[in-house]
Parts: sequence; structure tokens; C-alpha cells
Amino acid sequence: KKTKSGYSTSADVLEKLAPYFMIVENVLKYRQLTKLKSTYIDGLYPYIQEDGKIHSKFNQTVTATGRLSSSDPNLQNIPVRTEQGRLLRKAFVPSNEEYCFMDADYSQIELRLLAHMSGDEHLIGAFKRGEDIHRLTASQVLGIPTEEVTKQQRSRAKAVNFGIIYGISAFSLGDDLHISQKEAKEYIDRYFEQYPKVKEFLDRCVEEARERGWGITLFGRRRLIEEIQSSNFSKRSFGERVAKNMPIQGTAADIIKIAMVRVYQRLRKGGLKSRLLLTVHDELLIETYKGEEEEVEKILREEMMGAADLAVPLEVDIHRGENWYEAK
Repeated sequence: KKTKSGYSTSADVLEKLAPYFMIVENVLKYRQLTKLKSTYIDGLYPYIQEDGKIHSKFNQTVTATGRLSSSDPNLQNIPVRTEQGRLLRKAFVPSNEEYCFMDADYSQIELRLLAHMSGDEHLIGAFKRGEDIHRLTASQVLGIPTEEVTKQQRSRAKAVNFGIIYGISAFSLGDDLHISQKEAKEYIDRYFEQYPKVKEFLDRCVEEARERGWGITLFGRRRLIEEIQSSNFSKRSFGERVAKNMPIQGTAADIIKIAMVRVYQRLRKGGLKSRLLLTVHDELLIETYKGEEEEVEKILREEMMGAADLAVPLEVDIHRGENWYEAK
């Protein structure tokens, strides 16, 4: 790929070349490792304070979605997708041996909100029955029985399920899945045929944002979307994607904040030694006093699952361990 200064060596370009040249794969691995070292190992070291701990700052009004953000240092971007990146989490341990970590994570909260807010019976029914939503989507879109869905077909359906929430285009989906734009468009079209109320809901979000100038969450929190009125096609398209996504992602942000406050209040009210430590997107990390594990897990389940009354159940995955790696 040509750029002003020569040929591009960006990751997305190199990833397409990696299957053909071993050197490219090695360059990508080298980049990944040097980034882990410079950003996280070297980068976090200066933040270690006299008590041996890292104290991050949490910001209420930085993210456009409404979630809390973390800075100086950012503890919300500790890698989770690659195994070597995830190993960094072993460095995060409780204050002393009397504590362990408990991690509670909402399961597919945005897809559950899409089901509730669109009122689509297929999605609502699937979540109520506890079905594998990605396998079901692949089955319905491709017109094959769920037991015949391959790993690759499920993976594609997963990309479509989450992509739909973000107003993904056929071009972007094709790029993500390494398929043609035509094939990606057909996949999206078939998805909307199977889930017509999802399409109606997303279209309605765009129309309402165009009329009012903002998107709104289930709890009434607004986000201005000035780009949706722009005469510039790229800006307007961005505004439309935000209009589709904001009610869902914004509501997820509201829900985790409600849960966070309630969990904190329950821990205080119960006189527990366990304490709320960190929030990362749809996840809460609790430094849990050993002996209080059962009670803390009960509080997390009750307050996180009860933070909103939806047409589908809110599910929470909870794990514990001696460090953040084991708890996640």
C-alpha cells in the first residue's frame, strides 16, 4: 500500500502479507512484544508508589459512551486478546495474602440490550432460552441446522452480531472477515431479513437523532450527535453509526455504573472488608477478603443482574483467583 512517504508498514497491511512471507510474521511478533514492554512494563513502572501499588485516576466525563475511563495510568487497556498480553495480568495481585481477586463480567450485554430495545422476538426468545446467540444467528442467516454450524460460520456470525450494533458497513465487514464486499453485503441483508425489528430499531435511532440532534439511553442520558446534520458524507455517515450505537452502548454504560454504586453500597452496608477496585467496560474487579467470597459473589450477582429490568435476563460471569490473570 503506497503512502506519501513510501510503502506502508502498518499492521493491517502486514497482516495481509504474513501468510506469504515468514519475515513479516516475525516483524509483527517483534512489534507486539516491544509494544508490551514499552507500553506496559516500562510504562507502568514509574507509577508504582511507595506503598507498592499503582493508583489510577477515574474520569466521569471523558468517554463519549458514558463509561468511566482510567488514566495516569490507564488500567483499562491491559491486553486481554493475546495470551502473551494477558500474562501481564499476573503482575496485578491483591494487597496481601488475606485477599483474592473476584472478577464479574456482563455476558453479551450489548446484544441483550439490542434484543430488549428492538423488541425482536427471535433475539428475545434466544436469550430467554439461553441459546448460543452466535450459533443461532449463523443457523438462521445461512439456513442450516444449528448443529451443522462450523466454527468459522459461528465466528462470522459473531462478527456480524457485534458489527450490527456499531452500524458496520459491508466494506468494513468484508475487510474484517477477509471476504468480498458483495458477500458481506449479502450476509448483512440476510441478517436483517431474519431480524427485521433490529433493522427498524436502528433506522428509527438514526431518524430520531436527525430530528433531535442527540441520541438517548434507556435511562434518559443524552449525547449530542452534531455530525448527523453535516453536509460532508463521511461526517454524516459517522453520525449515523453513532446514532445506531449510542442508545445501546450508552445504556450498557449506565447499567454498569448503577451496578457499581449498588455493589459499593452493599459492601459498605454489610461491613465487609472486600472492596471495589476497578471497572473495565462491562466488568468489575473486587479485592475480596478470603472468607467473604460467597457473600461477595452473591452481592455481585444480585446487584449486577438487577441493575435494569429488561425483556431478557442480564447474565454475569464471575471468576476468582490469586491474581488478575487467574480471575479473568
